[in-house]
Amino acid sequence: MNKGVKATVIGSVFAVMVGGAGYGAFNIVSALNGGGGSGSEARTGPPEADEVQETSEKFFADWEKGSAAAAAQFTNNNAAAKTLLTSYTEDAHITAVKITPGTAKGTTVPFTVRAKVAYQGKSAPLTYKSSLTVVRGLTTGKPLVDWKPSVVHPELRTDQDNLVTGSSSTPPIEAVDRGGKVLTKDKYPSLGPILDALRDKYGPRAGGTPGVELYVRHDADGAPDTSLLTLSKGKAGRLQTTISAAAQAAAEKAVTQYDNSSVVAVKPSTGEVLAVANHRDDGFNAAFEGKVAPGSTMKIITAAMLIDNGVTSMNGPAPCPPEAVWQGQTFHNLKDMQPNENATLANSFMRSCNTAFIKLIDEKPLTDESLTAEAQNKFGLGRDNWKTGISSQDGSVPAVSGPDRAAGAIGQGQVTMNPLNMASVTATAITGAFRQPYLVSPKLDDRELATAEGLRSSTVYQLKQMMRMTATQAPGTATGIMRGLGSADIGAKTGSAEVDGNATSNSWFTGFRDDVAAAAMTEQGGHGVDAAGPIVRAVLAAGD
Repeated sequence: MNKGVKATVIGSVFAVMVGGAGYGAFNIVSALNGGGGSGSEARTGPPEADEVQETSEKFFADWEKGSAAAAAQFTNNNAAAKTLLTSYTEDAHITAVKITPGTAKGTTVPFTVRAKVAYQGKSAPLTYKSSLTVVRGLTTGKPLVDWKPSVVHPELRTDQDNLVTGSSSTPPIEAVDRGGKVLTKDKYPSLGPILDALRDKYGPRAGGTPGVELYVRHDADGAPDTSLLTLSKGKAGRLQTTISAAAQAAAEKAVTQYDNSSVVAVKPSTGEVLAVANHRDDGFNAAFEGKVAPGSTMKIITAAMLIDNGVTSMNGPAPCPPEAVWQGQTFHNLKDMQPNENATLANSFMRSCNTAFIKLIDEKPLTDESLTAEAQNKFGLGRDNWKTGISSQDGSVPAVSGPDRAAGAIGQGQVTMNPLNMASVTATAITGAFRQPYLVSPKLDDRELATAEGLRSSTVYQLKQMMRMTATQAPGTATGIMRGLGSADIGAKTGSAEVDGNATSNSWFTGFRDDVAAAAMTEQGGHGVDAAGPIVRAVLAAGD
């Protein structure tokens, strides 16, 4: 879709480069375009209600007329606004614009746009909602629309995004789940960017023919175009995915309960991705592409390292003191955790005792490279070679020394993961085999999936038992959230990850139920059971 517009459309779109300067530059531009003061002292403070109303009404009126230059005069980035508003008419072919403002909330005005898109004899109505904020120009004191591309359309997220109407070179796809059920953006909203990515990559292979569409071209990062409106339908090609409609529906519903949440479910016996959902305002697929500290869910890998290197075993010693010091840095446990100098690895794993794991990483034969080797060789992480079918990150566990070596053992420091990675970690831990997760069959494009050694059967037995105990036996941290999942084989690991500058930690949770493994993360969600836990439980309850 993003390569096949007519030559005249492409030529004009490349000229649409929306500026991204700061407020000072905005007002210099505004002043150069007639927005300067008259010599009187500039007003200060937030714009008053009458200024907000007058400025927005004038901006809307000129936008409706298609007068890009005039409308741009009421913004704090004249040049960028003029360019994008001109493109709105010339490249997106949007006409008959009618804007209905809503009730202002302070200096922010919500509004609804109703218009028509017409191109080469095809037309369709267009309706969407957006908002603008009125600010005071720093140099002029004039009330001005705070210019952002999203004012024109909420899907315009960066200064390089553009609206285009034209013939698409990428045919539409009818993506279906593992059982043949059609997957749509309307029914599964968080799949929207993923379906766009699948269309961009596999549309030509799916056997369809292109149509005519209004879409957002994301020039900044090479992201797939976002289709907004179809004027003339092409023939959709059929694309089989590994998604389970039931698991996806549960994931979609679960993530909406918590802001900035993501979840992934995989089938451990095959590596197939059963569900992927994000609840975010920015459209970022954090479930597949996120790179954040995984907190104590990392202890699955650390425990495997300790067992594989003979440091301890499930029933071996792993004392849990109140604090542990590693090369000058002091580490603590969660508040109110009772110390236990006689704890086993299973007990410290169940309670998620930080100090137990940190005390053990100094034991022979462990080195700065041991955790990295375990993650890469046994769990298939950190080699940048996963081929899931769309863009994804496969985690990072760098070999480090100093305090970060200790922090890495409990999922902090320089270790980064996403829910896809942690769902895969759980799948490997309970089966012993690393099966790289994938969303579409590798047979479709002959891509080669990543491989790894996997785990010894004795290590698998111990990891699975400790995860089972964490979910079913006191004092396991996941017993409450996993209760009631029937007679199925279940297990889990909780986690919380501290992030600099945030008062509340990120919530992490990973678990399994029979042949489904899932992991979730909620930014600033607190403890693992507070936010991520309920999300994972909901997905596991849905099955595959």
